[in-house]
Amino acid sequence: MYCKTLTILSSIVLLHTAASAADWPQWLGPERNGISAETDLLKSWPASGPQTLWRQSLGRGFSGISISQGRAFTMYAADKDEFVVCLDAATGKELWRFRTDNYYREGQGGDGPRSTPTVDGDHVYVLSAQGKLYALQAADGKKIWSHDLKEEFGSEVPTWGFCTSPIVEGDLLYVEAGGKRNNFILDFVFDPEAEATVVAFDKNSGAAQWIALDDKSAYSSPIAITVAGIRQLVFLTAYAAVGLSPQDGQVYWRYPWATRYDVNAATPVFIPPDKIFISSGYDKGAALVQLKTADEGLEAEEVWMNRVMKNHFSTSVLHQGYLYGFDNAILTCIDPQTGTEKWKQRGYGKGSLIIADGHLIILGDSGNLALVEATPAGYQEKATLQILQGTCWTVPTLSDGRLYLRSENEIVCLDLKDKS
Repeated sequence: MYCKTLTILSSIVLLHTAASAADWPQWLGPERNGISAETDLLKSWPASGPQTLWRQSLGRGFSGISISQGRAFTMYAADKDEFVVCLDAATGKELWRFRTDNYYREGQGGDGPRSTPTVDGDHVYVLSAQGKLYALQAADGKKIWSHDLKEEFGSEVPTWGFCTSPIVEGDLLYVEAGGKRNNFILDFVFDPEAEATVVAFDKNSGAAQWIALDDKSAYSSPIAITVAGIRQLVFLTAYAAVGLSPQDGQVYWRYPWATRYDVNAATPVFIPPDKIFISSGYDKGAALVQLKTADEGLEAEEVWMNRVMKNHFSTSVLHQGYLYGFDNAILTCIDPQTGTEKWKQRGYGKGSLIIADGHLIILGDSGNLALVEATPAGYQEKATLQILQGTCWTVPTLSDGRLYLRSENEIVCLDLKDKS
């Protein structure tokens, strides 16, 4: 059954070959793990901070910033509308914008789009806060195809809007749609009883290829991994972490994981060669799951579960065998193999982080930026700077030595290259 995996793997070898090695083309970077391969970055900053290359006012939203071939893509809401915008990554100049939906208003968490654009070659894929999915030309924003998840798949807008970021594998685009059975689905589904929590689309034509699961949709974005030679997509729905076949949506394994208010928001973290770390807030905690071969493929076995790391929405990042992330509003380092805490540090609220050149780049939720050595030995701060005002819930982006940061309504670009 799983020998077809080799065919799947061969079909994705050329993924992102058109992009620069320094690009950050999707949620959490090239590998969706919050890790940058860039080096020769500043290890300390002057009192005024790194050089600011540009600042750009923007509408409301928490959409991340994707960088590809010299262009920066993000989403925002202004007046009565929601947009995806393309900026010159070096100058911040607007190159084009495309209206994606009506303005999304959310009384508790803030207005505007949440999903991060996914760039694949010459195309960019975006999902509005209310479920409009688009494929656009990256060069000029011209629409290639679109779907309304609510109308076509019976999807319900999650309480805090659609937050998931689509993922591309080979010729397919995958999105957690949270859909239900209806006439549109019956046009192409072999099993009329199937539901559409996850939908796979042909990335070029937009034609739906398969649907899977009957879970309620959550807020997490999927990853793609290979374990025991089996390529799989890992989704964290409102009810479980699930491994799916990229080819047809077959369920390889399932690990129940329900959180209050269905807020499973952080992205699963792959711990090579065969483990998955998942974490949620609302006092849920975290777990490490090991994927093992079984008679019919794979099974998920719990290694540990505790409350040492409770990622409300910011995803933890793995570096040299240790996880760094936010236990609610406390920066924390843990050993993922045992679930034991190494150190904690307050001062960033419910911030976010990435890792580059051996350091954590941390953006606090009130706009305080810090550079911290990535070591389990203890919290070792190298530099800090107040860079933005207002709520900052968008994870940093690093591309070609430039750091892109966002508050609810402003983007700033800093030069982190070490020119010494």
